[in-house]
Formats: sequence, C-alpha cells, structure tokens
Amino acid sequence: MVTELFEKLVSGEEKLSLVGLGYVGMPIAVAFAKRVKVVGFDLNEQKIELYRQGTDPTREVGDERVKTSDVEFTADETKLREAKFHIVAVPTPVNADHTPDLSPVEGASRILGRNLTQGSVVVFESTVYPGVTEDVCLPILERESHLKCGTDFKIGYSPERINPGDKVHRLENIKKIVSGMDEETLDCIARVYELVVDAGVHRTGNIKVAEAAKVIENSQRDINIAFMNELSIIFNRMGIDTKSVLEAAGTKWNFLSFRPGLVGGHCIGVDPYYLTYKAEMLGYHSQVILAGRRINDNMGKYCAENCVKNLIAADKAVKGAKIAILGFTFKENCPDTRNTKIIDIVKELREYGIDPVISDPVADAREAENLYGIKFVDLNGIKDMDAVILAVAHAEFADLTIDQTDGFYGKGKKVLLDLKGILNRKEYEDAGYCYWRL
Repeated sequence: MVTELFEKLVSGEEKLSLVGLGYVGMPIAVAFAKRVKVVGFDLNEQKIELYRQGTDPTREVGDERVKTSDVEFTADETKLREAKFHIVAVPTPVNADHTPDLSPVEGASRILGRNLTQGSVVVFESTVYPGVTEDVCLPILERESHLKCGTDFKIGYSPERINPGDKVHRLENIKKIVSGMDEETLDCIARVYELVVDAGVHRTGNIKVAEAAKVIENSQRDINIAFMNELSIIFNRMGIDTKSVLEAAGTKWNFLSFRPGLVGGHCIGVDPYYLTYKAEMLGYHSQVILAGRRINDNMGKYCAENCVKNLIAADKAVKGAKIAILGFTFKENCPDTRNTKIIDIVKELREYGIDPVISDPVADAREAENLYGIKFVDLNGIKDMDAVILAVAHAEFADLTIDQTDGFYGKGKKVLLDLKGILNRKEYEDAGYCYWRL
C-alpha cells in the first residue's frame, strides 16, 4: 500500500494535499507542485481567492511564484478525497493561561478524517508536545473516517522548520526531520520530502522523537534570548551598552550569537509552553524553561517603562505624551502580527495615559485591526512626537537617515528607543538625542 504511493505521486497517478496554507503550508505546497500534483486546502476562502489571483499575503513565496504555481487552491474540503498523501500544517497557539490550544490541529484532523480514503498517509507538521500526533490526532482521524490506522491508513510527523521572513534559510536548504509509525511509512515519507528538500532528511526512530526534537529547538532559542534580555536589564542598570558588550564577547570563537529582544510569534514564544505543559502532566515542574519564558514575556512592559523614564529624563510630561511606534509585526520583514509582543508595549503605555500611534509598512493591516483593534498611520504622517520607539528592524526602518528621524519630532529633547539597535548610537547621541536600546 504505502510502498507504491511514492511512485504513484511522482507519476501523477495520485495527489498530495496541504491542509493549512499559511506561512508554513504555502511554501510547502508551491515547492511540491513542481514535482507532483498538489491540492492546497484552507478554510479561509478569502485567502484562497487571493492565491487564485496570484497574490501572496504571507510574502513567503511571492506573487509571481503563486501565480505560476500548479497548486489547486480550494476551500472545499471534499477535494481532499482526491489526494492520498496529506500534510497538515496548521498553527498550534497557546491559550491565555499558556496551556496548549490544540483546537486548530484537532479541527484539521476532523476535516481530514471526514475526507480520508483507504491507502492514505497523513503527515503532521504542526509543532506539538510529544504524543499529540498519536494520542490526540490519530483517534480523531479514525473516528471521523471509520478507517483503522495501520491497516487502512498510516501516519507520520515531520516538524516544520520554515523561518518566516527569512530569505536564506528556506524549505529547500534546511534538513528535514521525518518520522513514521513504521519503517515502511518512514521510508515513504522520507522519499516524498526528498523530492523538494535539497538538504536531505533526518530519519528518526519514532514519531515522539521527532515531536520532541522540534519543540526543544525553539525552547533552546527562547532560553538563550532570555539570558540576553536578563543581561540587558543588568547592564542597563550599570549604565553599560549591552550591544557593545555582546560585540566584544562575540570575538571569542565559541560565544553564541544571540541578541536581546521581544520574543513573539507563533513559535519561539509558544513552543516552550507545549513542552512544560507535557512535563507538568508527568509531574515535573520546569525550572529553566519557565524562568526564561517569564523574562521574555515581561520585556514589552520593560521597554514601555524605559520609554517613560526617558520622557521624564527629557523633561517631558508623561500623561498624554505623543509617541510613535515603528513596527508592529512579531519579527522584521514579515507581515505576521500574530502573538506580537509590540502590543504589550502599547498596553503598558496606555496605563500611563499615553495612546501611541503605530506605523508598519510591512504588517498585515487588516489582521492587526481584527486581532488588536490597531489602525496604522502612514510613516510620512508622523510629526511632532515626544518619543519614537523603533520596535521592529524592518529593512525600511534600517535605512532611516537622521534627517528623516528628526522630522518625526516636535520641540524639546528627542527621545528615541531603538529596541533592536539598528541605528548608529553615537550619531544620534551626538545630535542631542536621548537614545536607549536593549
């Protein structure tokens, strides 16, 4: 059954489906469409219509590649019945109490289950804690399809490693972790991914190992950034520039290159909670991982507090101060605003009686308004500010000249918070700015 599936995909006898066409699923669908027949399914009909028109709202693939792609974009779940190899790439967020929200992956499993046919292989890519694929998703697939896993269909797991907004590390050149419920399934899954992943695949012994490998990748990064953020807090109290310290320490060959910053998005700021949730289910309370999360979750508030301190130092009134925030996405050069930590700065400033204006030429404006009630202003409309917070290192902001920055301000001392340190500190301090960075 499974051994023949690869050959049938390559020959065009069978199709591959992508369930979820966001920042992860879309690049995968377009890549596979060069080699096999692909059905791209998403519940969002508006998004599907944009794809059909050749528009890529994620900016991960680009309009031209979407326009020329052979992916069959659809919001009709019954089209999934035409495919035999299914890849599920839906988000796995957390609830307000930081517990895993498995509703997207459960919903995708129900949809796929209703349309699953005998002889299929289902591969999950969503980041989860070890055990979700087999203990949560598999029973849903069986219940909805009335098929038996192992006899009528097979499952596997291959965690996504796509880095939104990164034009260097792409699907094709990042080694892919693959796993399957048995050797036959593993071999099929590995061969299918090898069609599009030039860097090759790494075969794991079982599905739980692959799930665990993914969830610790982002947990490790989260902890390292938390250490940098803690150093930033300490050095700020000492009056030492953290960026200069890290540049000096970075001259040693084995010093790890991490920088302080706001940790948002749907990966690094989320995945550690999946791991600690599972650990607590087993009676272990995380020490290091949750400590790192507490530090990183508090950085938006910390940045807002330092904005207020700098306003006071510049002899400016805090309540009603005119402040502009440049950038609202969770990371640079990416339109995604989901789980952005910039909103934490906004909320904290409002506690001080400050209602900041926000400009972001890259962000998905409709998404920001729907999720947060935020309406962006044009960068050229920012005038007479008391302070400017350069929050996201978009390429558009990195090119700002000091003359352009001057135009943002009104009278009095200019307060500038360059959170990512993308501007020349000395140049701005020499020009009389009250400059601060993490």
